[in-house]
Formats: sequence, C-alpha cells, structure tokens
Amino acid sequence: MGGDYKVIFGQRSRQDLRGIVLYIRQGSGSPEVAARFGQTLIKRALSLGHMPERGRILPELGQEDVREILFRSYRIVYRIAGQEIQVLRFWHAARGTPEISIDEFRD
Repeated sequence: MGGDYKVIFGQRSRQDLRGIVLYIRQGSGSPEVAARFGQTLIKRALSLGHMPERGRILPELGQEDVREILFRSYRIVYRIAGQEIQVLRFWHAARGTPEISIDEFRD
C-alpha cells in the first residue's frame, strides 16, 4: 500500500472524542488542557493517513483491516478501507473492549 489515505472520523469516534474532552475538562478544571489533549488525539489519528499499517491488528477482532494505535491510555481504533482510514473509536484502555461497528461507513 502506498500514498496518502483519506482519514474519516465516524460518528462514534466523534462522540468518544467529545466525551474524553469533557471528562478531562471536568477532571482538570482546564478547558485548555482538555482541548489540547483532544487535538493531540486528532493529530495522532490523522497521522494514519501516511502509514496506516503501523497499527496492530485489533486483538478482539483479529481482522486484518481493523487496527489500533495507542496514545497514553487511549486506543485509536480504525479500519483500512481502500484509500480511506475510517476512525471507529477513541477508547480508554481501562474501559475494556470497545464496541466496534463499521456499519456507519456503509453506503
């Protein structure tokens, strides 16, 4: 696989991100800290557009196309679909196994 991939954030991943930022904001009392962390997660996900195969295959599924990268305690779960990277979830590792659905990306 070569070239750049288009990174698309699914609805579930956007909801996850909003929840993470809100949680950090409440815990830290700092909107700036929360926003920076959210932006860092987004940048990590966007970096998959250059080398998506670097993530490990999601152990819970064992499917070649569904992978994850880790940032601190968070799992960025994504799917390689042709020239697209579909970001499925932002998930805190302490929460156990994320529910994964690729249906939101089907036409």
